Amino acid sequence: MSKVMVETSARHIHLTAETVEALFGAGYQLTKKKDLSQPGQYACAEKVEVVGPKGSLMMSILGPVRSANQVEVSFTDARALGITAPVRESGDIAGTPGAVLRVGDRTVTLTEGVIVAKRHIHLTPEVAETMGVTDKQIVRVRISGTGRATVFDDVVIRVKSSFAPAMHIDTDECNASAAFGQVEGEILL
Repeated sequence: MSKVMVETSARHIHLTAETVEALFGAGYQLTKKKDLSQPGQYACAEKVEVVGPKGSLMMSILGPVRSANQVEVSFTDARALGITAPVRESGDIAGTPGAVLRVGDRTVTLTEGVIVAKRHIHLTPEVAETMGVTDKQIVRVRISGTGRATVFDDVVIRVKSSFAPAMHIDTDECNASAAFGQVEGEILL
């Protein structure tokens, strides 16, 4: 039986250096607020308003800057924005809907990049080998002991030496399974 820590990934945005400068000014550097569980990743003090056809939501920026802008939302968030966001792995944004980003009177229009992140498990190569799973493998994960036991299907394994073992679900999935606080999931092969 292989267990992994389950974390909830709330709506957030990843920005390019160019978009950071367009929204905050030339030479602007994001302010690290707190480290996240994945090494080198952090939440920033700055927030961005993401505007869709139906509404807008304030979102935290995660650093460091990336090579492409990406807005990660739950289906509930997507409905509030009026955007039909597809389920995709992080980085797979081709052909996805866009949105307007706003900070004060500054805006940037994204032509793509809004996704509902596919639920996934980060593992190092060593931990993946111990668990008997491989990169891109699809597994099921059982969350129990929360009062709302749930089996999540279609969970992708992501293996990289810089990862820390953790499963990431969005806020809709967290609420459905009552996966609040410290929760572990059991990987079912």
